Amino acid sequence: MIKTMCPHCNSKGVVRRGFKRTEAHGIRQRYFCKSCSKRFIPRDPFFRMRNSPEKITCALDLFCRGLSTRGVQEHFKAFFPHNSDHSNILRWIRKFSLRIANFTDSLKLQTGSYVEVDEMEFHRRKSHKRKLGIDKNWFIDGIDVKTRFMINSAYVKNRSQANLKKILSNIKNKTNRIKIVTTDGLTAYENIVKQNWGYDRHTRKYNVQHKVITQSKGEGFNIWVERLHNSIRQRTTGFRGLHGSVESAYAIMKSIEIFYNFINKHGSLNGKSPSELAIPSLKFQTSNRWLELIKLSQQSI
Repeated sequence: MIKTMCPHCNSKGVVRRGFKRTEAHGIRQRYFCKSCSKRFIPRDPFFRMRNSPEKITCALDLFCRGLSTRGVQEHFKAFFPHNSDHSNILRWIRKFSLRIANFTDSLKLQTGSYVEVDEMEFHRRKSHKRKLGIDKNWFIDGIDVKTRFMINSAYVKNRSQANLKKILSNIKNKTNRIKIVTTDGLTAYENIVKQNWGYDRHTRKYNVQHKVITQSKGEGFNIWVERLHNSIRQRTTGFRGLHGSVESAYAIMKSIEIFYNFINKHGSLNGKSPSELAIPSLKFQTSNRWLELIKLSQQSI
């Protein structure tokens, strides 16, 4: 029995009728709808994309591993007959990073009880024209110390209480195991942490312990989140000011989060990715994890 549904009238009365050969996707099964008499090919995550899924996911992987979009373009010249412009590669990164993030942000995590939260300052050009000036933005994130999983992150325009509260709220929703939250000396964290996790009237204690470590006072620093930030800085150092909109910068930083959590293997985790510890039910069948994540994100819609 064919489970395919017609995209035009949502009818299930469809039959197979021929094939269509495409340069990017090869031979595809074509269907005919008995209700509206239209022919169609089932829409997958790469519907109407003029490049193959392997080429697109290769671009995402190369970008997150350190190549610029122009570097990826030069790399493709040697291996693909029809090259892709660097602007198209940037569009792929934005589009599929957000699509994967919609799926991964909804996953429940098996984390430890200790999380570190911090923020990084970024200077983003308001436009590719230098004379329009620089806008100071922030990347806020939280990392689970046990699995090294970046629980949640966001590139935001300012470090307001609303943005900080949203990040901490997402962290709480993705895991219920947190008992200790460590932040820097930013005073806004104190009330946000307490309000987010709440107060237990029976024990007369807050449901989470808030530890504050201020580096300027010689109290040390949050080693795991700072190490994560060093890795992100290595990748973003070559970015030319992240010029463009905040939304574009948000999508690019999401691609780095996905790469860190699901693709990159960590030496401190015995060659595993953080997702293998935080989400043991998520099993990858192939080495192309980008492609599998894109397909999983399509199924969750």
